[in-house]
Amino acid sequence: MDLALLRTFVTVHRAGSFTRAAALLGLSQPAVTSQIRTLERQLGRPLFLRQARGVTPTTIGDELAHKAAPHLDALVEITETGLDADSSLRTLHLAGPPEFTAERALPALTELIGDDGHGFALRASFGNAEETLEGLAAGHHDLAISAARPRGPLLTATPLCDEEHVLVAAPRWVARIDSDKLRVQGAPALENLPVVEVHESLPFIARYWASVFDSLPAASGTVIVPDLRAVLACATTGAGLAVLPRYLCGPALERGDVVALSEPTVAPLRTYFLVVRTGTLAMPHIARAHEWLMRAASGWS
Repeated sequence: MDLALLRTFVTVHRAGSFTRAAALLGLSQPAVTSQIRTLERQLGRPLFLRQARGVTPTTIGDELAHKAAPHLDALVEITETGLDADSSLRTLHLAGPPEFTAERALPALTELIGDDGHGFALRASFGNAEETLEGLAAGHHDLAISAARPRGPLLTATPLCDEEHVLVAAPRWVARIDSDKLRVQGAPALENLPVVEVHESLPFIARYWASVFDSLPAASGTVIVPDLRAVLACATTGAGLAVLPRYLCGPALERGDVVALSEPTVAPLRTYFLVVRTGTLAMPHIARAHEWLMRAASGWS
């Protein structure tokens, strides 16, 4: 069986579309379609069901992808690192959300670089959960950190840690909040306050409101900045209230730069997952980074 056909097949399976697979492979869509048809003729079985938007693998297609993908990834690893047995340095491609990756994952992983001569080179990229998991499935990354658990057999996710969310604002806003009203009525006590968020949809505020106040936020965003570190900076200068991970705003809370507006009995949490393509933990540099991050996460609070 032609390995080029298998590579195209696995890329289509991961991308869920002939068009997206063609872009990833640097081929035309007709060329990808032709290769998949050739492979289907060789196997005598259909591998994909064509739909209006993309393709869905058949049972045979899923089984073949599950068996072939790890071996193809291993071959790619060999071609990228070469056959020099004396070279122990491998490149790890990591992807994840910018704040968590920068503040927690990268400091932990850089301790491994050059450790005892068996470390690895590190390349990191940032993105949202959808972009990160798509890139991992397509082979652009080796290891991904995601707040969304992936579906399907080609990606394997392990819970990494829980992130506690805190509702904060600069001290000058505390005097404007009726603490008794906040304790009794919840969200209505905060309706007229400006909000700092990462997106117009207010994902952190909405999750906090639903979990703590059992309601939807009434306000729209006053300041929208696509990075939680910028959200913290804006909240510290008094731009409005914000919901932030405790690991990120903890030092500011200790200094009094921001104040926690609510201390719920059960704090809202978000789980992060460490994700790999199924089978790639057989590669030593990926397995080592995975193990190191899991060990580091046990000490995160």
